[in-house]
Amino acid sequence: MTACPPRPASTERGNRRGNGQLQATAQRPLAQALRAAALAGMLPGVLLALLSTLMLAAPARANEPVSPAQRAAAQQVARAGVPLSALADNAPASHTVQRGDTLWAIATLFLKSPWRWPELWGMNLAEIANPHLIYPGQVLVLTQTGDTVQLRLAGGRADGAAAASSDQPPTNTVKLSPRVRSQLLENGAIASFPLQSIGPFLNEAMVFSQDELAGAPRIVATQEGRVMVSRGETAYVRGDLRGQRSFTLFRDSKPLRDPTTGEVLGFEAGYVGTADLVRAEGVAASDGLPVPATFVMTSARQEAGVGDRLAPVPARDFSAYVPHPPAAPMNGQVITVYGEALTAGQNQIVALNRGLRDGIERGHVLALWRAGKPATDSTGPRAQPIQLPDERSGLLFVFRVFERVSYALILSAFEPVRSGDRVTQP
Repeated sequence: MTACPPRPASTERGNRRGNGQLQATAQRPLAQALRAAALAGMLPGVLLALLSTLMLAAPARANEPVSPAQRAAAQQVARAGVPLSALADNAPASHTVQRGDTLWAIATLFLKSPWRWPELWGMNLAEIANPHLIYPGQVLVLTQTGDTVQLRLAGGRADGAAAASSDQPPTNTVKLSPRVRSQLLENGAIASFPLQSIGPFLNEAMVFSQDELAGAPRIVATQEGRVMVSRGETAYVRGDLRGQRSFTLFRDSKPLRDPTTGEVLGFEAGYVGTADLVRAEGVAASDGLPVPATFVMTSARQEAGVGDRLAPVPARDFSAYVPHPPAAPMNGQVITVYGEALTAGQNQIVALNRGLRDGIERGHVLALWRAGKPATDSTGPRAQPIQLPDERSGLLFVFRVFERVSYALILSAFEPVRSGDRVTQP
């Protein structure tokens, strides 16, 4: 008898139906690998035909972003393995993927630099063709060859049991035994990054140019002449809504200046809340005067008032939040700490003086550097002023990008982060 072959990364969703129908989303490279295994006498022909048919007929999840650079890095690692020096000091021999895991968290277990997720993907590229199709219950096992290691699926078994030796003669009999059946919800694959860390800021962090701010829709009156309105109350708005219905409210915009040149890169708007369109703007039939649009406040961090500006609520596209380094060298600075604080630490937000035009992307991981302080060398005949070198002080994760400004989450910080601190590729 022969053990079941390693299952594709997504077939853990398969046992969903009572009749045992599989719902695999494995991809063509894995089917080709199985065919090669069959030619080598490792898989029975009947079982191979069944698996190949299921995998090639199943829809692939092709909408997840994998850049050419990431794929190239993964393919290189898949061929050569990862040096032992790249492993974390306490890397486990295996890990069973749990609900709530992320690729970032798993990479932290195995690698010294968790943002190097393409290497984690590359270590199991032959078995997991898409890094976004790793599911709870799968077991990842480190295997060492010389001075390199690779990460593989433990035969697709949730209990981590090893597959039967390939030395056993193949048969057409499959041994079945009782086991726990995992039923995952749709899109049950683990995420790349802990999105709850940045979720609260996705609608809040907003940068306008001077023209955008001047032309943004604004509140011109409030319900029954009130000074301020809160959740569930009505506000009246004029301006071009551009067909949108859900908006974020801002006020007290402040200029974001480059720490070195002093140039204004944009205007950061203070978050007020959200509002939905109830009735569009029109014209009074009696006298032809403009009638503002009617909005109802759906959430409020602070009360809204006349003069507050509106911007459409951005679509939350979580698919691009994949940690990766910039493709080219980058040198920027922290403009300011989001909010009222003067310094920031882990899990706080900072604005950077680099944006789309500088090649910054969502998901970029950047190194933080603290500028070296002036000092004095008093060991010689005369005291001499010196400049201490910059020291690396942490990591950032870019999650929102504008034309000339971007926002980043502080992943780690050895010292308080301040305006003017330098950021580079990691």
